[in-house]
Amino acid sequence: MGTRVQSLAHTKWLCKYHIVFSPKYRRKIIFANIRESIGEILKDLCKYKGVEIIEGHLMPDHVHMLVSIPPKISVSSFMGYLKGKSSLMIFDKHANLKYKFGNRKFWAEGYFVSTVGLNEVTVKKYIQQQEKHDILQDRVSTREYQNPFQG
Repeated sequence: MGTRVQSLAHTKWLCKYHIVFSPKYRRKIIFANIRESIGEILKDLCKYKGVEIIEGHLMPDHVHMLVSIPPKISVSSFMGYLKGKSSLMIFDKHANLKYKFGNRKFWAEGYFVSTVGLNEVTVKKYIQQQEKHDILQDRVSTREYQNPFQG
């Protein structure tokens, strides 16, 4: 799989980033009824800014995205735009969430970002395998909860 260099008027660029962000308090609500809606909102917002989603996956409590962001947009300004606008759009589309989350903050503060470089295939595979890995980890850790205050 070759690398596809993109271009602007006087610039050739290859800027790929692995981004991870989560809902406030890491509530496991993404797999609820709104999973498809969140995916469509994120796709639309990326398209508006000219950002290509190479790979993306909505986990129960976080979002993984492998994106190609043009160099005219900083990663921090793109993430501010993506999280801010998507939060407003999610609350507009799903009015019942206002009562659970209040003051229109859907996403937690901050995010993880890593430059991908030429190991795009490895990052894509990691994002695709992440859900399977989480499910296996949940099955392995079947230890029953014990109250530490009871003897």
